[in-house]
Amino acid sequence: MFDRFRSRKSFRYSRWDGSQRFDDLDAGSILDALSDDYLRHSDLRRALERMMRQGFRGPDGQRRMGLQDLMDRLRAQRERQMMRYNLSGVMDDIQQKLEHIKQMEREGIQRRLDNASGNQQSQDGQQSSAPNDKGEQQGQPSARGEADQRGQQGQGSQQRQSRQSGQSGQSGQRGQSEQQGQQGDAPDGLDPDALRRMLENIANRKLQFLDELPGDPSGQIKQLSEYDFMDDQARQEFQELLQMLQQQVMQQYFQGMQQAIQNMSPEDLTRMREMVRALNQMLRERAQGGEPDFDSFMQQYGDFFGPGINNLDDLIEQMRRQQMAMQAVMDSMSAEQREQLQQMVDDLIGDDRLRVDLAELAMNLGMVAPSDARTEYRLTGDEPLSLAEAMSLMGTLQEMDELDQQIQQARRSGDLDALDSDKMRDLVGEEEAEALRQLQSLLKQLEDEGMIQRHGDRYELTARGIRRIGQKALEDIFAQLKKDAFGQHKLPQRGYGGERADDTKVYAFGDPFHLHLERTVMNGVSRAGSGTPVHLDAEDFEVYRTEHSTQSATVLMLDMSMSMLYNGLWMPAKKVAIALESLIRGQFPRDQLYIVGFSSRAREFKPEQLIEVSEWDSDQGTNMVHGLMLARQLLARSRNTNKQILMVTDGGPTVYNEGGEWYFTWPDTRAAELQTLREVRRCARDNVAINVFMLSDDTYLKHFVNQMATVNKGRAFYVSPDNLGEYILIDYLNNRQKHVH
Repeated sequence: MFDRFRSRKSFRYSRWDGSQRFDDLDAGSILDALSDDYLRHSDLRRALERMMRQGFRGPDGQRRMGLQDLMDRLRAQRERQMMRYNLSGVMDDIQQKLEHIKQMEREGIQRRLDNASGNQQSQDGQQSSAPNDKGEQQGQPSARGEADQRGQQGQGSQQRQSRQSGQSGQSGQRGQSEQQGQQGDAPDGLDPDALRRMLENIANRKLQFLDELPGDPSGQIKQLSEYDFMDDQARQEFQELLQMLQQQVMQQYFQGMQQAIQNMSPEDLTRMREMVRALNQMLRERAQGGEPDFDSFMQQYGDFFGPGINNLDDLIEQMRRQQMAMQAVMDSMSAEQREQLQQMVDDLIGDDRLRVDLAELAMNLGMVAPSDARTEYRLTGDEPLSLAEAMSLMGTLQEMDELDQQIQQARRSGDLDALDSDKMRDLVGEEEAEALRQLQSLLKQLEDEGMIQRHGDRYELTARGIRRIGQKALEDIFAQLKKDAFGQHKLPQRGYGGERADDTKVYAFGDPFHLHLERTVMNGVSRAGSGTPVHLDAEDFEVYRTEHSTQSATVLMLDMSMSMLYNGLWMPAKKVAIALESLIRGQFPRDQLYIVGFSSRAREFKPEQLIEVSEWDSDQGTNMVHGLMLARQLLARSRNTNKQILMVTDGGPTVYNEGGEWYFTWPDTRAAELQTLREVRRCARDNVAINVFMLSDDTYLKHFVNQMATVNKGRAFYVSPDNLGEYILIDYLNNRQKHVH
């Protein structure tokens, strides 16, 4: 019954064909997923929390659910339940059972009348053939009628007693007397006509009683409880209905009552009252800060409660949930339905003293376990529910609300340990439970694989984690590269070292002698013909082409002005810087890279510090003058011949120096521009090339950047944030290597 309100998931299975993929989520993939967020804000913990809230995509491109997705699915499942069922069926189900019982009773009464008429006709036939039998038959109707009349007069008090003692004595005697009447075994001296008339009068009164029953189920149950049924099957089904309803009503307090109440005697009822009073005493003691003797209580009354009760807190929680489910049923009904159900509950409890004790129990539960849980649910569906099913549904909906609140708390705190994946599976589905387990294991995976480390409440990237983010930034940029996007760029000086290429060339004086033996021999054979030995001339020698590499020193200047932040350009610029640093560290470890950020002032960032720079470190102003001065000073320390500055910006200079102080100037920027061009000229004198990557298409800015390129003999690139990395990395690579011809 309880599983009726759980989620149902469908799965499709197919034969393994090698194309299916298992989940390959590892710590590296997790770090890749949060890298962009971390690079933007430089707050690892917040990046983790946002990823857990919003979800992420794994290396297979499949999206992993976050807490928001889980909460949305939970709420959707709750709405589906509320749109499926209707609480009007709670009383309708009881009403249908009562109508069936009343119909059975009417049919039983009619059978009694038909049997009596048949017996009378049989007796009349016997009288005409055997007159001496008449005297023997007299007196039976009056005796049977008196028995029926006594049964009718005493049925109210006897029925109330039979509800407590199992209704064994009266029902057995009543059935035996009626059976004798049907069989015609009446005492001597009774008039059969009088007996039939008496039976008809009793039947008519009972039919009238059934017709005049109240229209509501609670009123019918109350009056039928004091009614003496003529049909045994109707009596039995009514008693079964009463027991079922009593079980369900008492279950709102005690989960084990459905077993205890089935054959409850007056002694059992007394014991239950004692248990409720002892329980109230324990709850009052707990509310006052004491520690009640729970073990003694359970030894005496443990049979009233369900499994899983290990202490008083477990008992309180179980009763609280049961009571809240019943209260939710009440609150979710219409006023008329609620009144009927409440009346029925009161009548089914029966004992006034027990009703008072249970009311006190509800009050004590509210004191020791107050709850602000939602208790009203508007069910708008068409599928009816019984009372037991309604309580089960309300319990499920309340569990969904509690899990919803827990997810909201986890979204705020970032602590997912309190969330129960088993409950997620029961309430929503296996897919959602697995997603929650993945989210709960993210931090542990990152720590176990050495990507992050915890310092108190803070999380920091390890050196391995930093390398992983840099590699991810590099992969993102190279994934966008197009073949032959740039041509070759000649180097002003040749460096040392060389790497062999796959193609070959005729040897020329000065080339590295990386001989291609096969082609050299074939050249000699082609020239002189076959035969041995093969004679080689100078022109027969063919060598592999080589790429000469050069060491370089590079300053990457990053504009950190407010316009870069507001225009969404800081993140692409920082990502390019990290990718370039990763490329140099991994592929060209002898190269030197310096990072300079400039806004109102310029300052150097060590490569390992770059990843911690946040977009909120931005400031007003674009101090190109100070940035170029600092870059030139850093490059002056290097012994490398090839020196260059890569400047990424979205605007022109707006800060100039006067008397040793820096001043922001806008809109008149002439002083800042003149000082910037002087620094560009000084860089040219020091053989430092400046390549500017302009992220704006403003005509005035383009004119100023072209002036810089003219003064320095450098280059200007007008790029978008999407291809910034492509331009910078390819330009850097092409300026390090060239084919030797």
